[in-house]
Amino acid sequence: MKKYLNTLFVTTQDSYLSKEGETIVVSVEKETRLQLPIHTISGIVCFGRVSISPFLMGFCAENNVAVSFVTEYGNFLASIQGRISGNVLLRREQYRRADDSMACVKITRNILIGKLVNSKAVLQRALRDHSDKLSGSNMPSAVRKISLSLEALQKSDDLDVLRGIEGETATYYFGVFNDLIVSQKEDFRFYGRNRRPPLDNVNCLLSFVYTLLTHDVRAALESVGLDSCVGFLHRDRPGRHSLALDIMEEFRPFLADRLVLSLINREQVNGKGFIKSESGAVMMEDATRKEVLIAYQKRKQEEIEHPYLKETVQVGLLFYIQALLLARYLRGDLDGYPVFIWK
Repeated sequence: MKKYLNTLFVTTQDSYLSKEGETIVVSVEKETRLQLPIHTISGIVCFGRVSISPFLMGFCAENNVAVSFVTEYGNFLASIQGRISGNVLLRREQYRRADDSMACVKITRNILIGKLVNSKAVLQRALRDHSDKLSGSNMPSAVRKISLSLEALQKSDDLDVLRGIEGETATYYFGVFNDLIVSQKEDFRFYGRNRRPPLDNVNCLLSFVYTLLTHDVRAALESVGLDSCVGFLHRDRPGRHSLALDIMEEFRPFLADRLVLSLINREQVNGKGFIKSESGAVMMEDATRKEVLIAYQKRKQEEIEHPYLKETVQVGLLFYIQALLLARYLRGDLDGYPVFIWK
């Protein structure tokens, strides 16, 4: 279990979280491993076999501390959230836009432009930094195809067509993802995206980091009063945080994919840190999971110039900035949603 920035990650199996006064107590086999004041955190993420007392659940809800439960594979299960804050008028406008197909197209197009531009940038940077190792790769062709997809996004006002373009582009991108892995090829070979559960080490890492990203984006959206379950690109589904999935598309290539590639290529993780079950599902050992968490939080502390604000901000604050910009757009303060584009 580790506390990074203002989120508590509980990865030790069979941990039990309880309330003691104004503090959260984490115990394993009735032995206290960690105790910290409630006011020092804004979220708790529990991985695998982690339980929490009803009194602590209520305490967290009262103090606006989100509690999320995910599997050992990193798949989201459920979340406990207190009263939703923010202006009800903002959420009503969000619902109106979500029911308006043309409004959805306008927002979706911007989101997908951000995703495709950032995906293209990941490939282009790899071609620049590892040109000697990528001779014969199909990556230049993938870059050209993504450029054509960006042009196609501008020509359609059909939401399903935009979704189709996004899916096709993901095929181009992940079709060359294995070429981005330049070390430890025997343990980290990528044959294609799979999930629920992941069937190889690379997909295990991707699913885990995507789960962390979803948690952070969801928290950011709800902090400004938006409903994280009502999106524009992803269809409504019970239990799905569609708007969080929408906004995280901008950050998948820039933050999640690059982090996974960095962990592999710099050998911060290795094949021995993964376990394959009899069913074929792959999960991380505790030590590997903690290494990924540390790397993720360190990446969030790095600084970058925001393309719209033109100010230097921490990567971990980008989610909140985008949530605020989306809220301002829905309120009518901006003419369009300024998507995050990595430069």
